[in-house]
Amino acid sequence: MPDALQLLKTRRSVKPIELTAPVPSEAEIDAMLSIASRVPDHGKLTPWRFIVFTGDARLAAGKIIADRFSATHADATSEQIEFERKRLARAPLVIAVVSRAGTHVKIPEWEQQLSAGASAMSLVFAAHAMGYAASWITEWYAYDRPVLDALGLAANERVAGFVHIGTAAKPPEERERPKLDTIVTRYAG
Repeated sequence: MPDALQLLKTRRSVKPIELTAPVPSEAEIDAMLSIASRVPDHGKLTPWRFIVFTGDARLAAGKIIADRFSATHADATSEQIEFERKRLARAPLVIAVVSRAGTHVKIPEWEQQLSAGASAMSLVFAAHAMGYAASWITEWYAYDRPVLDALGLAANERVAGFVHIGTAAKPPEERERPKLDTIVTRYAG
């Protein structure tokens, strides 16, 4: 396992279509989710939860996505519908991070949403630390209320991201990162 700093420096997103077996075992998935649960959570609200999609469940969820796409795109081709059906089957494991942020007397909703984002990033790092690759994405269906309802989300819940996990089919390419002088200022008072 790489040391912590090297781990942070080498994490790369891998396209879901480029993720393959082997996949994390149930014990590894549980470990990843435990790590993803160790994030800042002011008020101990646990303003997030997880939905794990493996095996045929990925295709069952994909049917929901494809049916909704068909209902909203009357001119959709069979190829487009099939593409939508396979949205969650591109990677061998998909974990939805669900934000349960809401009104609270002390903790702002924005802070709760950030906690869900931290959870998703910790999940990505946990996968990387275990030797897997991941990609945290949201696509149209992450914002479509009928899809979310059909996937079992409550009215107050939203998808912070779908984290696709597997083994990279090829080494991920590095991409250019922002230059620090373009994104960092030093407050001088």
